[in-house]
Amino acid sequence: MTAYVIRNANLLGEQAADLRIVDGVIAEIGTDLDTSGDVEVVDATGLIALPGLVDLHTHLREPGREDAETVETGTRSAAAGGYTLVHAMANTDPVADTAGVVEQVWRLGREHGYCDVAPVGAVTVGLGGERLAELGAMADSAARVRVFSDDGKCVSDAVLMRRALEYVKAFDGVIAQHSQEPRLTEGAQMNEGELSGVLGLVGWPAVAEEAIIARDVLLAEHVGSRLHVCHLSTRGSVEIVRWAKSRGIDVTAEVTPHHLLLTDQLAATYDPLYKVNPPLRTADDVAALREALAEGIIDIVATDHAPHPSEDKDCEWAAAAFGMTGLETALSVVQHTMVDTGLLDWAGVAARMSAKPAEIGRVAAHGRPLAVGEPANVVLYDPAATRVVRREDAVSRSRNTPYAGLELPGRVVATFLRGRPTVLDGTVLEEVSA
Repeated sequence: MTAYVIRNANLLGEQAADLRIVDGVIAEIGTDLDTSGDVEVVDATGLIALPGLVDLHTHLREPGREDAETVETGTRSAAAGGYTLVHAMANTDPVADTAGVVEQVWRLGREHGYCDVAPVGAVTVGLGGERLAELGAMADSAARVRVFSDDGKCVSDAVLMRRALEYVKAFDGVIAQHSQEPRLTEGAQMNEGELSGVLGLVGWPAVAEEAIIARDVLLAEHVGSRLHVCHLSTRGSVEIVRWAKSRGIDVTAEVTPHHLLLTDQLAATYDPLYKVNPPLRTADDVAALREALAEGIIDIVATDHAPHPSEDKDCEWAAAAFGMTGLETALSVVQHTMVDTGLLDWAGVAARMSAKPAEIGRVAAHGRPLAVGEPANVVLYDPAATRVVRREDAVSRSRNTPYAGLELPGRVVATFLRGRPTVLDGTVLEEVSA
């Protein structure tokens, strides 16, 4: 394996230092490190060094929907965004509800991935919400699944949700709930409010999310288990999680980049690029989400990267699929909404986009600090750069970004996975070097 010296990087945006990477680990940190011998030098002057990012919520689509994304294309997209680990959601075809399917996804990641892939197991068989999937078998498989979710569908049956929470305690697992009361969201298309009435689109009330979160934190407290709230999107949800944490309930929550930046006003364009689940909310909700992320009430940023082929998005709003891509733009959106506004520093970004998601997913080899002896999962990021997002520039197989035409700050210059570069000079490598 090639040795590297990363020269003059700003570690977490604070102090400038050199990093020596040897045999996949950070071997030395200092200034003016020796670069003689068989070593490749990467000039990181003006760049911020962060631990490799970890996404707890990615849709890779394989198996079954390779027209939208594959493990290879999705992990290339992730590497381009600075990620060294993604958690692949279970709503594939077949559903990842058995040890066999999660092992298939895990092996695809090992064989073709530009970052590591941790499969998420389904909570219920076929995402049907009627009986528990093989949670224990998935946990004991080679994939060592610790996160379980029916994302895209809510585990709406309270008895079934309680049983799932009880079951995963045996192996320190977590249930990641898609909080959507189905009876309150039948036919829903966008956030419920004055605008939905004007546009003639069926409204999606905030209470449909909040009611499930309130129920589930009480269930988690009752059985003493871990609960994770997926893509939290409303001010009311923030307050419920705040209350739960004040009681010592073991609950964590995520927010997506698009819910930190975009509002329901974009639905007025009827452009299906802005159709997402949960829907874009109000400016007041966006402000509450930013504040909660800064405060730590919301623990992490997760992309909910949801690629779709053009035929599923380039159509009328009602027929379009829910979802947006997000891996390649997440760090830029977080810089724009959280760092440039003074709500977070770069150490806070590293905590919310690397350390904490790895902790929630119980993945010991990722989310580690930039320190001697740690795995060399490193991102070099240029915060001074700017770019206009263009759909045709996407590394993902799909093009359904909601940011097309927007100017965003920052650029991932390099990504290292255990000392192997997957991205150099802003370009995803054609082959990941051994």
